[in-house]
Amino acid sequence: MDTQKLVIIIIIPFILLLFMIPFSSSFTPIDNYLLSCGSQNNASFFNRIFIGDDGTNQGSNFLSSGKSFPLRNQNPNPKLPSLYHTARVFTNNGGYRFSMRKNGTHLEAAKAAVTTHTPNYQKGGATREIAPDNVYMTAQEMNMNQSTLASQFNITWNFPVASGGVRHLIRLHFCDIVSPALNLLYFDVYINNYSAYKDVDLSSLTFHALASPVYVDFIADSDDSGVIQISVGPSDLSSSMRKNAILNGAEILKMVNVMDSHVSPRKKRIWVLVGSIVGGTIVLVLVVAAILLIVKCKRKKPRERSVESVVWTPLRMFGGSSQSRMSEAVAFPSPGSYGYLGLKIPFAEIQLATNNFDRTLIIGSGGFGMVYKGVLRDKLKVAVKRGMPGSRQGLPEFQTEITILSKIRHRHLVSLVGYCEEHSEMILVYEYVEKGPLKKHLYGSSAHPPLSWKQRLEICIGAARGLHYLHTGFAQGIIHRDIKSTNILLDENYVAKVADFGLSRSGPCINETHVSTNVKGSFGYLDPEYFRRQQLTDKSDVYSFGVVLFEVLCARPAVDPQLDREQVNLAEWALECQKKGMLEQIIDPRLVGQIKESSLKKFGETAEKCLAEYGVDRPSMGDVLWNLEYLLQLQENGQQGEPDNATATIVPGNASSSTRTEDDSDKGYSDISSSQVFSQLMTNEGR
Repeated sequence: MDTQKLVIIIIIPFILLLFMIPFSSSFTPIDNYLLSCGSQNNASFFNRIFIGDDGTNQGSNFLSSGKSFPLRNQNPNPKLPSLYHTARVFTNNGGYRFSMRKNGTHLEAAKAAVTTHTPNYQKGGATREIAPDNVYMTAQEMNMNQSTLASQFNITWNFPVASGGVRHLIRLHFCDIVSPALNLLYFDVYINNYSAYKDVDLSSLTFHALASPVYVDFIADSDDSGVIQISVGPSDLSSSMRKNAILNGAEILKMVNVMDSHVSPRKKRIWVLVGSIVGGTIVLVLVVAAILLIVKCKRKKPRERSVESVVWTPLRMFGGSSQSRMSEAVAFPSPGSYGYLGLKIPFAEIQLATNNFDRTLIIGSGGFGMVYKGVLRDKLKVAVKRGMPGSRQGLPEFQTEITILSKIRHRHLVSLVGYCEEHSEMILVYEYVEKGPLKKHLYGSSAHPPLSWKQRLEICIGAARGLHYLHTGFAQGIIHRDIKSTNILLDENYVAKVADFGLSRSGPCINETHVSTNVKGSFGYLDPEYFRRQQLTDKSDVYSFGVVLFEVLCARPAVDPQLDREQVNLAEWALECQKKGMLEQIIDPRLVGQIKESSLKKFGETAEKCLAEYGVDRPSMGDVLWNLEYLLQLQENGQQGEPDNATATIVPGNASSSTRTEDDSDKGYSDISSSQVFSQLMTNEGR
């Protein structure tokens, strides 16, 4: 093909770069066209000359038929190069036409990466039967150097396939052979100019091991020109000095309905007839079963309400009952079948609340999508978490949050205001928590004043109350599975609220000790016993909470690869210091002089027990809550004596006293009077 035509039917924002821009002076392709769209003058950018396409300039020769007009920014940012001051607007189909003298692909934006080490195959990941070793031992990565570190670009491949919207299976192979450590490589994947996978973190996809092969499958349709385009580029989570993206291999398979191409018309009619008969029989059986079920339900007497603590009872709402309980039987129906009509919010109202998802209102991002600050019509401030538009990735998490949060209300759990599923959207609307994640108040941001030791204790107590409610407030209980400092939010009064229930699931039944499930969670907070045995219990949350306790005390991340080897993992490092009696040497320097010796000792013992290797040796969240309340009293009263049993459990019958409801006062965290649990601790002798 001697010529290629680029058809553009949208407004081109300031610049059109045709063909791949070389990012070093070592190579310039023969067919190299650089245009300054909508400009009468040439523009220089990164030592390249962009030819204006307006007026009599040479660039206008490339402009093909089609109505268009130039556009100039009348008040441009003086810091921006002149290339970004103009654009060309196409009012109907139009484009540029170029003569191509040499066919081929120039990957100047990419460079080859090769390793001599055999891939680190992991159970559950890719195998040699999926792809041979040499696929995962080679890759293309971004060609970054000092002159292009500030540049934002993608590596793109165009694959010729069947045209006319034919469906294809795309399998992309990844193996991180370029990173020196875990959690350093974040990138995005695009297919046909649409975001297919945002913020890819190979460390979490491959069980936290470097050079471990993995593959991801996508379904995409070819365009009219018979091309499927695959791109990889740096994520917004990438640091400025570590921008990179890789791809080890790609497979594209045309999807064909083989059965239809070999079945004769007569056989088709026979199968249609047989299918109709079988389908009619099944429908008849279902109708009869439904009638019998309705009759049985009408005859069945309503059960008496069980005696429960009022604190644990979910609110009556949306047609539900206070007897509602989480179970696997109700998990993950389609969103439309939830029946929570009172929670549905129209998409138009959410657009109005977020100013049509204005990027200036973004307050956070994660694997599910972006989080926006918004205000509903009734002036209620909300946080709007929007899944990737048009994608169904994250659907189980979306359904889980609706299922769980629609049934519970607690002062220390983030409340669900509503959700939206119109136009294939996945949007969750929460109460707005003013001061954001606990993590930002501990480290990583100088915009927040440091938290005092008392504030940190009260925050830990609040989060423990929320978790205790999840574990004990239902017949089976709910296990959060992703407790970390970013999932503990603080309101304007620094009241802690546990958030992000996308990975949560029901606990074991009465006659069971655990739930067998795939491992999910966050690196650094993950219960090692759960990781080894894939057996989930509420003690997995206790382990994660123990990591958070040390995170609160030391004000450093759970995993920091920049530190010395023995200090990278906070849980291991803090436990070692605790056992050596050196815990005071690693606390946050801003807390020096604030913590009383008895309070610090009790805090270290509590966190150490949470991080016990085996779940049976860890305390329950009720025990953790009791100990935190006690050490807060030690801190406030300066009492040096401790009870004989430092790990005493909650007094039977008073468990509900350790949890607050929505009606609790915002002025304090403890609603236990001195005549109840702590009456035993008023003297040095204890119990």
